[in-house]
Amino acid sequence: MAEWWDTLPLEALDRQQWESLCDGCAKCCLHKLEDEDSGEIFYTNVHCRLLDEASCRCSDYPRRLQRVPDCVQLTAQSRDAFDWLPDTCAYRLRAHGDSLPEWHPLVTGDPDSVHAAGISVRGRTVSDEYVHPDGYDEHIVNWVE
Repeated sequence: MAEWWDTLPLEALDRQQWESLCDGCAKCCLHKLEDEDSGEIFYTNVHCRLLDEASCRCSDYPRRLQRVPDCVQLTAQSRDAFDWLPDTCAYRLRAHGDSLPEWHPLVTGDPDSVHAAGISVRGRTVSDEYVHPDGYDEHIVNWVE
């Protein structure tokens, strides 16, 4: 039998279901650079200062939008803008009608499965508190996708 995360459209999810789609990889918390000519997105290993790198969760999730003005709040209504998210992101996958990967915590029942699979940013990033924004280009990584 198919699970709710593979059958319900994003618009039909309740708040708890929506939040549980997040696998905890924290790739969305990385600073990204966009090529002005091509529109290509480049991920850096520089994370938002609110990211708890050990848990790969926001340390102030309820107030993140006030504390970090450029933090993006994902909603089902903004699904057309999900293409900046990594290919492994459940929100992006479900917006395109794809299934969750086998390592996703909803599939495994284990919140650490994203880390065990090597998908999360755990242990691979530096806080934006220590990197000047003009230096982000020196921190571009290719391990995100």
